[in-house]
Amino acid sequence: MTAGRTRLYMVRHAESPFIYGEERTRGLSDKGAAHAQELAEIFASIPVNLVISSPYTRAVDTVKPTAKSKGLEVALHEELKERRIEGLDYRAEWEVLERAIQTSFEDLDYALEGGESTRQTQQRAIPIIEQILEEYSEKSIVLGTHGNIMVAIMNYYDSQYGYEFWAGTSKPDIYLLEFEGNRLVQVERLWGISWVRQNKAL
Repeated sequence: MTAGRTRLYMVRHAESPFIYGEERTRGLSDKGAAHAQELAEIFASIPVNLVISSPYTRAVDTVKPTAKSKGLEVALHEELKERRIEGLDYRAEWEVLERAIQTSFEDLDYALEGGESTRQTQQRAIPIIEQILEEYSEKSIVLGTHGNIMVAIMNYYDSQYGYEFWAGTSKPDIYLLEFEGNRLVQVERLWGISWVRQNKAL
């Protein structure tokens, strides 16, 4: 890795059974928990100075084994929670939600009723990211995150990251973002491509 750069490892959460109304509290499946342990093995040879996470249980549980192996606590940030695609009183079919996600990366101000646009998501998340990039300059940070907010953050720094990129991610997934100051200069996927092909339906 290039000296002088800050390394932000975006870790999308592992498999978590969907339970309507339990967005904040639902945890990992047995398979997801096993993958969380695998993630800790991947990070075993990587220096980690800070582990932060969305406050949602599935994100925390995905990075907790890594934090434990490094002797670190997981610092939670409410601003890094997953984006709401729809309001709490609005329950749409998956096809509608997926179209909304696609549109939200074409029009950053678009959102379903009660939902959150890509721009709104960036406005709450990016100040935390910028603060951490400054405080942990030239260090390594692991972030437990979710698909939509992960791509919204990446989109802020480089607009090529949008719906198509989101659709190609897996659960879990790892992207190493390297920064010079607060400028994104390199992105590398660390989660195994062969594993992704075997689990494309997840």
